[in-house]
Amino acid sequence: MAPDQAAAWLAGLPVEALHGIRPRQAGVLHDYGIHTVVLLAAVPAETVQRLLGGRAGRQARERARGIAPPVVARSLPASASVQCTFARHTLDGADVRAALLALVVRLGRTLRRRGQSPQAPTLPLAFAWTGRWSKTCRLPQPSAHDDDLRTAAYRLMDAAGLQRGRLTGLQLRGKSCATPTPTPTPSPSRSPSTTPARPAWWPRPPSTGSGTSSAPRSSAPPQRSGPLPDPHGLTSATQGHPHRRTGNAHERGNPQAARQAIHA
Repeated sequence: MAPDQAAAWLAGLPVEALHGIRPRQAGVLHDYGIHTVVLLAAVPAETVQRLLGGRAGRQARERARGIAPPVVARSLPASASVQCTFARHTLDGADVRAALLALVVRLGRTLRRRGQSPQAPTLPLAFAWTGRWSKTCRLPQPSAHDDDLRTAAYRLMDAAGLQRGRLTGLQLRGKSCATPTPTPTPSPSRSPSTTPARPAWWPRPPSTGSGTSSAPRSSAPPQRSGPLPDPHGLTSATQGHPHRRTGNAHERGNPQAARQAIHA
């Protein structure tokens, strides 16, 4: 609702119907002839503050004009507690353990609804004629699970060492409640790498994998720079005579015939 619409809706109401106006403050306004909200909105701010006080007068005039104070989000309390009382004096037994288990379930539900996890559960006990007893234990890590809270509560009850003490009430508190904060996860497209960055002009290393290289391959056979190897040892004999024939194809296939042709 807009401020002008709120002011029109509040105009015909009496001043005591305005939120924050107490009966004594309404009587002061009535003594000065201010009976409705529309009259209160028309009075100067200095006059209202002089009648009701600085802060109270300023807030009353702003609300009469339809201006609501800003809503401030309150932080969650750092602790939560649940308790139960017994109709008669009770010794430590099945009834006390059942009541303690019910407190554990209630406390865990409250903490999970808030999104909190206690670090230090506390168990205060109320005794008949002897006062109160309290003990605190710390969990290895904050937890709001029923199993962790039940284990801690039973350990505290065992530490009390009750023999003939008569209980009148139980209370279970969760102190040092922590609100978990989400941890940012790294983006898969920008995962951290231990390899240093390589400049653009740096040559790319040769590929050793089985993948296909991006550079085109030539289909021509490799060129040899030197002479072909001679398996029959004829190179040294014909060296210096490039145009001298060593015989026909049959002689070239027979090493003995080739040597006879050379010495002829």
